[in-house]
Amino acid sequence: MAEKKKKKKADAVENKKKQTLRQEIETDKLKKTVTEEAAENTEERAAALSAGISGETSEKLLEKAAAENAAEFGAAGCEHCGRTKERSAREYRDLVNRLNRIEGQVRGIRGMLERDAYCPDILIQVAAVNAALNSFNKVLLSNHIKTCVTEHIKEGDDSVVDELVALLPRLMK
Repeated sequence: MAEKKKKKKADAVENKKKQTLRQEIETDKLKKTVTEEAAENTEERAAALSAGISGETSEKLLEKAAAENAAEFGAAGCEHCGRTKERSAREYRDLVNRLNRIEGQVRGIRGMLERDAYCPDILIQVAAVNAALNSFNKVLLSNHIKTCVTEHIKEGDDSVVDELVALLPRLMK
């Protein structure tokens, strides 16, 4: 009887050690991802500065990149209605950076699954991805209201309000 208790206690200690090790590995990976993303951003800025590119010139380069993306991935916009939205370089960069971070988080979750991470740890990361997607939606919706919706209303096109009213319930699921 005493041996069973000792074995049970030893197993519990071993499981706790494994869980702690997994959490440390996940923390290290998250720190590494954040550090790598920061380094990439720093490298881009350093490259621009070393090339003598001013902030204004780098904005023009970003606008050019956004235009090239539009050309490559469908300048015609939506395949159903053909509408497009020209974004400023800053807006484009912000949205792409957010999506890149989300993509990294999703890859991290896949890695956790491959390493047989503990379910609650994975669920916490999934919740973080959901929060990041919600944040992306808030920024995009805010920009849409401040630009597209207000421009259409100024032009006398009130149908954009109906479109927005129909969109909101779909976003709040």
